[in-house]
Amino acid sequence: MTPTENTTTRNGNTTTATENTRKTVLRSSLGILTTATATHGTGRDGDIPLPRLPGFVESAFSPLAYEAARQCLAERSGGSSRTAVALASTTGDTTTADLASRRMVSGKVHNPLLFMQATPNSVLGYLSREFGITGQMFSLSTLDDPVTELLSMADLLLEDPEVDRVLAVGVELGGGERSAAVYEELADGHGHPAPALPASAGLAAAVLLGRPGAGTPVSVRSADAYDTDTRVGAGARGRPGDIQGLFDLAAVHRRLLREGGSHVLVTGSRAPAFLLTADTDARNETETHAHQ
Repeated sequence: MTPTENTTTRNGNTTTATENTRKTVLRSSLGILTTATATHGTGRDGDIPLPRLPGFVESAFSPLAYEAARQCLAERSGGSSRTAVALASTTGDTTTADLASRRMVSGKVHNPLLFMQATPNSVLGYLSREFGITGQMFSLSTLDDPVTELLSMADLLLEDPEVDRVLAVGVELGGGERSAAVYEELADGHGHPAPALPASAGLAAAVLLGRPGAGTPVSVRSADAYDTDTRVGAGARGRPGDIQGLFDLAAVHRRLLREGGSHVLVTGSRAPAFLLTADTDARNETETHAHQ
């Protein structure tokens, strides 16, 4: 979407003011209950060993998705039966898909575990059993901004009166030959690169969302306009499916919990903008519970 130009005439002189605008994604505000991130093998500070999940081998995809989700659900326990889940990933578990393919073409015996865990829904089934989640579960693959896709899905799911919370999770694995080929094909030959991560690396971020009000110390809504100076990590975007925007959202959420105020988040040059605002009373209530 291109900037909107507003023309004003004063004393015979015409001036043009350019305002950056983005379409409205959320029909109403959402409450951010908590956020979490997990990385493995990236070389970043805070990389973790992969959690051990029964039935999941070789790949960082499902363990990282589980770890980010676990942190959110452990911090905000209760109400899991009325929680829905949306998982976003551009290419899914390419590590497992590559391994299964290599075994097949080399004539090795097929491993049924690899078929099961190559499907992103499999870790959602594990989460539902571990935390008693009975709400809807969705896996999304998108070349668009995952923040926009996941917040939009949460907005839709929370229209259901039987859903109180939505756990939104984004997962991204390191690059490899298959990943590079998939990105090239999905991007229709425009040369968008695969993730600039070691092949064995992985990233995951989760956001637990609800309706705004009591107990939601930070809210998020669509912003009609933004100031480019408020962008987080400007210039680090541009690759389809990059979940860095979810890490930015988590960082802004943590800062607003500490300092209050508001922040406009733009996760890409073509992505919509979102306004995150801290609720002072809800923040105090959250801090009180955290110290009890």
